[in-house]
Amino acid sequence: MWRIDVLTEALFRDAAECHIECWREAYRGIVPDHVLDAVDVDRRADSWRRQQRAAPNPTYLCLEDDGERTRVVGFANAGPARHGEQSAELELHSLYVRRSHYGTGAGTALMTHAIGESACFLWVFEQNLRARAFYRRHGFADDGTSRVDAITIATQIRMTRSGPAAPTDSVHQ
Repeated sequence: MWRIDVLTEALFRDAAECHIECWREAYRGIVPDHVLDAVDVDRRADSWRRQQRAAPNPTYLCLEDDGERTRVVGFANAGPARHGEQSAELELHSLYVRRSHYGTGAGTALMTHAIGESACFLWVFEQNLRARAFYRRHGFADDGTSRVDAITIATQIRMTRSGPAAPTDSVHQ
């Protein structure tokens, strides 16, 4: 089983490994392979350290204990809108779950810890149909805004949620 907790320094490297694995699992075929293959665990762990020190909002981790060690299997972070592009005050900055934990409720639990039922927006790759369906089930809708990500050259779309939303079982709006 898994549990939700707040990121601590002891888990920066494991969170970085999870982050990279999630990118490679979710974005292969969306983001160029050379971008995915170039991501470095030590640099990503340093990035986690810097972000955690600079950001007042917690990062929530989905942790799995196998009896010998704790392993990060997902994470979520939210906070004030970045980059001046906002349709709500709160932005879901990240939400990732390892493929092995798809369908377990881990993503929903992480989102609940990160944003509750607040009005919120997020950016998602246009071609990431699985993620877009997940967010629609949680009350988000495409708002017609898009941008090209400078690093990956993939198109992102903005999805927004106006307020309290109860998850639905339907993938469609």
